[in-house]
Amino acid sequence: MSTLAETGARLLGGTVRRAEMLAGGDLSQLVRLVLTDGREAIVKKGASSRAEAAMLEAIAAGGAPAPKVLAVGDDALVLEVVPAGGSLHGAWRSLGTAIAALHTTAGERYGWAQDYAFGPVAIENAWSGDWTSFWAERRLLVNIPHVPVALGKRIEELAADISNRLPRNPRPSLLHGDLWSGNVLVDDNRVSAFIDPACYYGPGEVDLAMLTLFDHPSAAFYSAYGELEPGHDERLVLYRLWPALVHLRLFGGGYQALVERLLTAAGV
Repeated sequence: MSTLAETGARLLGGTVRRAEMLAGGDLSQLVRLVLTDGREAIVKKGASSRAEAAMLEAIAAGGAPAPKVLAVGDDALVLEVVPAGGSLHGAWRSLGTAIAALHTTAGERYGWAQDYAFGPVAIENAWSGDWTSFWAERRLLVNIPHVPVALGKRIEELAADISNRLPRNPRPSLLHGDLWSGNVLVDDNRVSAFIDPACYYGPGEVDLAMLTLFDHPSAAFYSAYGELEPGHDERLVLYRLWPALVHLRLFGGGYQALVERLLTAAGV
């Protein structure tokens, strides 16, 4: 912890008064830092500090809440302290509004300027003008070498038919990319920030699929987000496969049944 705190202090041009280790999830380290001049910050060591800083700045530029990037180096990201004393239970409407704002930012193609990663799981983001190809190649087929053979064959079958299941050219919206309740900070029934993004451009349904994989938004959320397009239920199943496969690869066979259920729901 001391090394990360000292790195953050150096990036801010100060010295450490106090540092407290925070829960950073499975893939990163977090420290709450207080400098001798009274400034406070969150210092994070994650997959790629500069890439994450660019993502947070893109989210904020699009009008959605994100912590301000105070400093960034090769091995640490320094963020403002965001109030987060609330619960998502009372903030579903606020979350719907915030995600709708995020998704109003449009790109010209699908993907992102660089690849990213969830720990050891690579996220391939090379630009594409064809959404069906992007999803098949960069979110489904890339997993085949890392899953059991029988599961890989089902994924391959689905990918071969994906052009019949997904639109080829939906609106490329700015996506959070890892949208679940743990990556949403809430204060006083209001979403105060999105954190830990894995941004790229794609249809907004991708974020909704991730959010609803483990969480259950209320009717107020959908009212605030806006009307979903016809056929979204079938597409959400396909989009949930990506985070389910990531969980399988990161955390092991306990998630294989989830992947299998989604494939069965998709008819393969």
